[in-house]
Amino acid sequence: MDKVGNISPQDYDQFKLFLEQACGILLGEGKQYLITSRLTKLLRDENIPSVSALLKAIEIRQPRHLRDAVIDAMTTNETSWFRDQSPFEILAKEVFPSLDKASKRQCRIWSSACSSGQEPYTISIALSEYQAKTSSSVLSNAQIVATDISMSMLATAKQAEYDEIILGRGLTGERKKQFFKSIGDRWRVTDEIIRRVNFNQQNLLASYTSLGKFDIIFCRNVLIYFSAERKTDILNRMALALNPGGYLFLGASETINGYTDAFEMIRSPHGVFYRLKTKA
Repeated sequence: MDKVGNISPQDYDQFKLFLEQACGILLGEGKQYLITSRLTKLLRDENIPSVSALLKAIEIRQPRHLRDAVIDAMTTNETSWFRDQSPFEILAKEVFPSLDKASKRQCRIWSSACSSGQEPYTISIALSEYQAKTSSSVLSNAQIVATDISMSMLATAKQAEYDEIILGRGLTGERKKQFFKSIGDRWRVTDEIIRRVNFNQQNLLASYTSLGKFDIIFCRNVLIYFSAERKTDILNRMALALNPGGYLFLGASETINGYTDAFEMIRSPHGVFYRLKTKA
């Protein structure tokens, strides 16, 4: 088998094009090492000698499992509980109270790149904590739709079981005790938190119509991997997926500026978020 690191400029350009067309991820120049580190095991397991042979196999035979496996391997799945903290403070102190005030009994939330499940479960925990402090809340029927392009990440998320190391990333001991159950050397999210969350595979380049309408969309630390054109497309289609006055949360380093004018930026004491503009 050839070394995976021996990627010709032509093969690199072809792989970049495949990856962007398949899932929107835009590889910059000089990222051959990333392909090497993430595809070595896959090529070995599939008995494919090189990236060139991999591209030919996908092009000629078009095996779905191989295409999905490549996307799986190249997708970054870095996450943690209550990541960046700010969005969840905004939910509890501003967004949830606003939805309660509007008597939003069928609140729907979309976690659009849920990875191994920490974000949607964190949203559900934040909602449970809010309801515990707000006896008059009408958000008891809230639904969280969690999507990801990676089937392996979705399988992990659906299991809702995590080890001590993963739980230690952003989760307090108090929350661990309240919202998780010990199962051997692992911890499972409680049924109260799980019941709100439904998982589905979703490519952000594909249509969102089948997902329905939402009051809140989380699209955090995802847009940084897309071209400017795709960012504009995704943000505008997410605007269409929101109910009037709906909310959008992006990653700390992400912005709507220069990509869409469908949202207004809200600066609060707890951080920055976006609200769908009302049509005149």
